[in-house]
Amino acid sequence: MIRKILTATLLVAMPVMALAQPVPLGAIEVMSGPNAAYGTAIKAGLELALDEVNTKGVLGGRKIELIVEDSAANKDQAINAARKLIGRDKVVAIIGPTLSNEMFAVGPVTNERKVPTLGTSTTASGITDIGPFIFRTSLPESDVVPVTIKAAQAKGVKTVALMYANDDAFSKSGFDVMKAAAEKAGLNILAIESFGSKDADFSAQLTKIKALKPDAVGISALVEPVAGVLLQAKQLGFGKQTLFFGGNGSNSPKLGEIAGAAADGMMVGSPWFVGKTADNNAAFVSAFNARFGKMPDQFAAQAYDAMKIMAGAIDRAGSTEGEKIAASLSKTDFTGVMGPFQFTEHRDPATAAGVVVLVMQSGKFTIAP
Repeated sequence: MIRKILTATLLVAMPVMALAQPVPLGAIEVMSGPNAAYGTAIKAGLELALDEVNTKGVLGGRKIELIVEDSAANKDQAINAARKLIGRDKVVAIIGPTLSNEMFAVGPVTNERKVPTLGTSTTASGITDIGPFIFRTSLPESDVVPVTIKAAQAKGVKTVALMYANDDAFSKSGFDVMKAAAEKAGLNILAIESFGSKDADFSAQLTKIKALKPDAVGISALVEPVAGVLLQAKQLGFGKQTLFFGGNGSNSPKLGEIAGAAADGMMVGSPWFVGKTADNNAAFVSAFNARFGKMPDQFAAQAYDAMKIMAGAIDRAGSTEGEKIAASLSKTDFTGVMGPFQFTEHRDPATAAGVVVLVMQSGKFTIAP
């Protein structure tokens, strides 16, 4: 009799125990190597938002368990991370990877397995073409770079030279956008020079460019090579009369940390700025600074909103099934620290409103005058 009562009690308790199990959510980010500044910021933004999400939970009170894998900016490592998260950890969705190169490798894997995958920093063209389970909250370079070039024109820029890293998808895609935007704006492109993303010597390219005396130099690359270009440009005597501008890869505090005064005057476009006056942004900046002892950057802000967007989609889906979460994601209507957000039918951000142009001064970005 006692055994029957215990058995009945256990059977009743099992659904409750299942309900209490955390919802596993994966993230693939660059946590080591030269590009770790991006992944570290993203992870911090995800964790801060997760603390807030888990005060209420999803699906009737279940907590989300975030499982972060380091891709080290290596495509093969990113693919292995995705397979682990899907096969062993049974995640319901994945946030990341950090870089566009990685998403082009990981996206086909997660899309085939119908695991919703949300990029927070992947801005290259063609990301969401991978498949119906690939989303991104980051504005493509095609929405941001033209705004930067327009700001450069307002400062009198008429001639430009362009430089880009020729060995990664993000940098090449950003260059294509930069070139097209410059041509559309009527700028005279005097030179186009390329380099490898791991190069340390840019003197040959910069010497050619300096002789042509362009009003501005546009650089499409990740932060490490951009900083290297700026440092060598200063060594070669580029003066303040030459304006330097970049794409999304330049929009990191690490630029100032590496290049120092050589980065002063560098212009970048951004969908977010730490000094935005909206109440929710002020609260985010304060909470981030209190927890991590530093100010957030664009990548942290995008990740913060992305976690809330993903958690909301899981909750609205009423399920941990990938197809239902993807359908719920596509109906997102959210206002976060980045501003109002919805997806297009192609799973890209629906609006480019609110892009601001920033300028680096004394190691920090401020709104360009």
